[in-house]
Amino acid sequence: MAYAYDPQNIFAKILRGEIPNSTVLETEHCLAFRDIAPQAPEHVLVIPRGAYVNYDHFAQEASEAEIVDFTRTIGKICAMLGIQPGEGGNGYRLLANSGEDAIQEVPHLHVHIVAGRNLGRMLTPAR
Repeated sequence: MAYAYDPQNIFAKILRGEIPNSTVLETEHCLAFRDIAPQAPEHVLVIPRGAYVNYDHFAQEASEAEIVDFTRTIGKICAMLGIQPGEGGNGYRLLANSGEDAIQEVPHLHVHIVAGRNLGRMLTPAR
């Protein structure tokens, strides 16, 4: 499926330096920064610098270098925050919403790293 990327989305503006952010880590292919409305004591967003709408778009069209850098950046952030289970932390959750049913609010791939408290069950049964 071909995705239409909106270059005016908030993360594109952050990448262009038009909107400030609280940077945690920058790499050649991605940017990690603190969420402005954190849902837990640790809440960091990781976004690729490339124009990818969601994870399947990224997985299908990103270069090997982009994919490796994005994945390694997530690992580096978890280590920097000290949240790795078995490494002194109590764990974390990765979230990547894609599309309307998942309530994706920004049409630019972003992964939330959320940690620092018990996060409860991921999903509850539909009623």
